[in-house]
Amino acid sequence: MTEPRVAQRSTGSTSTSERGAADITQEVRNVGPTGMEPGPVPRAGHPVGPLERVLRLRRDAGRKLVVPYVTAGVVDGWLDVVRAVAAAGADAVEVGLPFSDPIMDGPTIQQASLVALQRGMTPATAVAELAQADAGVPIVVMTYYNLVFRSGERRFARTLAASGVAGAIVPDLPLEESEGWRAEAGAAGVDGVLLVAPSTPDDRIRRICEACRGFVYGVGVMGVTGERAQLADSARHVARRVRAVTDLPVCVGVGITTPEQAADVCQDADGVVVGSALVRRLLDGGGPDAAAELVAGIRAALD
Repeated sequence: MTEPRVAQRSTGSTSTSERGAADITQEVRNVGPTGMEPGPVPRAGHPVGPLERVLRLRRDAGRKLVVPYVTAGVVDGWLDVVRAVAAAGADAVEVGLPFSDPIMDGPTIQQASLVALQRGMTPATAVAELAQADAGVPIVVMTYYNLVFRSGERRFARTLAASGVAGAIVPDLPLEESEGWRAEAGAAGVDGVLLVAPSTPDDRIRRICEACRGFVYGVGVMGVTGERAQLADSARHVARRVRAVTDLPVCVGVGITTPEQAADVCQDADGVVVGSALVRRLLDGGGPDAAAELVAGIRAALD
């Protein structure tokens, strides 16, 4: 994967105590409709949104974070998959809005997007249905800037918030062009999650972390999303580089396939994002139980 670039702006298409667990549950219920300078970026004074609040609470209680990815509409009852992975130990759930040109994604999630679109799912329908998710953990939407631009940044952010979405990832919107979107998302109470690639220069990592909300998404390997037989050395390296400059939760995704790989990268990262391995199970005919089994295995490896 290269440094995230903007899409064409067209108008087209460790276990916690019982008390800690109770506190976490309450926080979730509060979710609304290296030449690098040493030391972490101070976060005092910045507004802490619902996603960041929950993830910080869990991380600070000694828990490693698991964020599974589900493509909206890829199977009947896709919201049941969201609820199942949350119940299996997810700390947040990333929901991908189906899109015809998912440039960050590899063949598995591309196929899932196509399947979802062919089944009649649309981004607007997916967001509307998320209002009924009731997953008990924060929901993070992943989408591409064409959809945000088409809707309008303010409208899109407010629509997400109205459906109870706590965060949003727009991987093809670079930092320099994201100020308007980040402002509208923040005003609506939606945390704008930003990405750091293995190729990102040190000074840019610091600027990304200063602008980021929710968690920092560390891209584990150069390339698109997909399953990998081995964990790339860059996955742990990017986690170390990001954690050196921020106290935001740092979750590494892209190329995290197995519980063993998740445990390996979490020696340096605060958590993992797992997408293609889960989506592949759904495309192969598995449902909520198959997805939950994978997440439970990762949860067990991290606890």
